[in-house]
Amino acid sequence: MRAVPLFLALAGVLSVASPAGAEVVRFGLVMGNNLGEAGEEPLRFAEDDARKVRDVLGELGGFAPENLVMLSGEDAATARRALISLNDRIRSVAGRPGTQAMLLVYYSGHADAQALHLGTTPLEISELEQLVRGSAAAFRVLVLDACRSGALTRVKGGTSAPPFFLRLDQQLAGEGVVFLTSSSASESAQESEALRGSFFTHYLVSGLLGAADRNEDGQVALEEAYRFSYENTLRASSRTLSGTQHPTFRYELKGQGDVILTDLGRRAERRGSLVFPEGRTYLLFTDTSAGSVVAEVGAHDRVRRINVRAGRYFVRGRGADFLLEGTVAVKPSAVTAVEDGKLERFDYARLVRKGQAEARAVHAVQVGYQVHTALWQGASNCQGPWAAWAIELEHLSLVPRVGVCRGGFRNENLSARMDELGAELGVVHAWDLPRVTVSVGASAGAAVLHQSFVTMGKAPDRTAMAGTLAVSAGATYDLPFGFAFLLELAGQTFLFPELTPEGRRSAAALTVRGSLGLARHW
Repeated sequence: MRAVPLFLALAGVLSVASPAGAEVVRFGLVMGNNLGEAGEEPLRFAEDDARKVRDVLGELGGFAPENLVMLSGEDAATARRALISLNDRIRSVAGRPGTQAMLLVYYSGHADAQALHLGTTPLEISELEQLVRGSAAAFRVLVLDACRSGALTRVKGGTSAPPFFLRLDQQLAGEGVVFLTSSSASESAQESEALRGSFFTHYLVSGLLGAADRNEDGQVALEEAYRFSYENTLRASSRTLSGTQHPTFRYELKGQGDVILTDLGRRAERRGSLVFPEGRTYLLFTDTSAGSVVAEVGAHDRVRRINVRAGRYFVRGRGADFLLEGTVAVKPSAVTAVEDGKLERFDYARLVRKGQAEARAVHAVQVGYQVHTALWQGASNCQGPWAAWAIELEHLSLVPRVGVCRGGFRNENLSARMDELGAELGVVHAWDLPRVTVSVGASAGAAVLHQSFVTMGKAPDRTAMAGTLAVSAGATYDLPFGFAFLLELAGQTFLFPELTPEGRRSAAALTVRGSLGLARHW
């Protein structure tokens, strides 16, 4: 679905430097609404995004609980009253000597070019901007992450003011308004099922937790957070069908001073740090893989440390063709290193079968050697190479397979060869165990049987077609780099015409087939 044009002011000044001796009191209104107007598909993650922003503001941004208002699924009238009430309180604080106030307003949900859609009630963007600009706060921040539904990723139909790039070490805030946007003009802001949130807010929160702290001074500045969000949003959204999303920056500031978003040293008595290995992307979840996504450290991110609440977390690292998964405990005031060797490795085929992979299927080339028992009494086993292409889905795998083999028979009067070319399509169901996958399957196919006599002049060569039916049981042992060792045992029935003194008739032969092989997934 095409994005609807929309002006977004998406920003994040969470704490700022103040004149010497001045106290900065921070006020925040954080809103999330999954519902929009009639005809707009409900969003899944807007309210979750708002809660994540609320949490990082309260924990690391210096917002006192009584000054941080959270509205989840509320209407426009409630939002309007809450913002007016905050502005009343800000006026009383701003009038005190030696005190500055800051206001941050964040919204995630549906919108169009004129209004936010808080459920079925609109809040005009012009009115919201006026309420923010008219606040007595010295620093005013407006954050709008507005969305519409889409395909594959959920398309957030908001566009922003034109892109503007600012070096914050040259011009910093004394007072005024700062805008960060999740997308540039005529683009769509997007949600991700895998991240369980919008791309931009996900990377903004990850950056505020420490992933954006490029100079490693224990504080995340506005430029650091913006650059981190910008680079990672571009990288992630470029892989979606909706196209690349470009966050932008705009400001209206006077004076100078450092703009610090989060202080990673806050709440040290109940927070700790996680350090991730280089070279991979890691996602961090609360409790288990079903928990909410806390943060991400990308494969290309230089900073590998984030600050989180003490507790138990689930870690997922992404390799070229596998995932590393496990749990890690974070202790208060401690630094914990995530070690790949302590995480369990899962090839993507296993994740597809568990329904936990982004892709719906993985493919594998299989090659090996097979032996099956003779079709006729007195003949030798038939043996030779085989190859297959496996398409592994969540519940079943489809396995087209071809194979050739040679057998024969010999007695004191006659010697002959039996060559076989077979093709079949198998359906397999698998169960994953640690390191080993066991499976059962069934297949149907056809074979060309060619009999040639080594003893000349005894009988002419003969060729016949046969149908095949098989049931099988197998095991797969995972090897490094996406390879796997295969073992299969099958009972296979051949159905073919047979010449007898009485004429042609249908015959059946039951064989036992054993197969060994090697597979490579991608």
